[in-house]
Amino acid sequence: MIGCTGSFTPPNSEESAATAVYLHGYISSRLIKLPKSNQDNELPGTPVCIAATHVDGLVLAYTPFNHSCNYRCAIIHGWANIVTDPAEKLYALERMTNHVIGNRWENTIPPTNADLKGTGVLRVDISSASAKVRASGSGDDSDRADKEMKDRIWSGVVPSWVVYGNPVPSQHNRVEEVPEHIKNWVSEENERHEMYACQVASRPYNKK
Repeated sequence: MIGCTGSFTPPNSEESAATAVYLHGYISSRLIKLPKSNQDNELPGTPVCIAATHVDGLVLAYTPFNHSCNYRCAIIHGWANIVTDPAEKLYALERMTNHVIGNRWENTIPPTNADLKGTGVLRVDISSASAKVRASGSGDDSDRADKEMKDRIWSGVVPSWVVYGNPVPSQHNRVEEVPEHIKNWVSEENERHEMYACQVASRPYNKK
């Protein structure tokens, strides 16, 4: 499911809108139809939970039960409603498109009315959220590992990150050179992901 955070504030509004999560899908999909099928005038929307996890490395310790991962995860609870305002819908779709690849919306054919009618957008107003991160090296299990074990067993972190490959043109593509906004985005994202994963892998482990 592709989504992003955003804060749509209508023109002439006195207050800025709170940050929400936008999700999109086909208008007939179960997720998009869910708010309609669960209408309750006493509730501010359909209660939903959104979870996301990103793995940054495999943590290899001396003992199996102390193996872990470096990761970043978040869980959001909120109220989902279908976006009906055309301006907010376009705002959300543009943010989601550019979240996939920067400046992509400006480098595509504008959506037709049929495209917009066939695509549903949910706004999830956040009621609570939590995040958890592990970003360090491996513990030394000093109470379990003697000198002989430490001389025999390797411990550390195998960094892991998303790598985007070289763009492959479609069979319909007529542009010889890959556009700069795509090449730059791929290069910058690959560098950023690798740098973070390797940096956190080398951090000392602090046992809580």
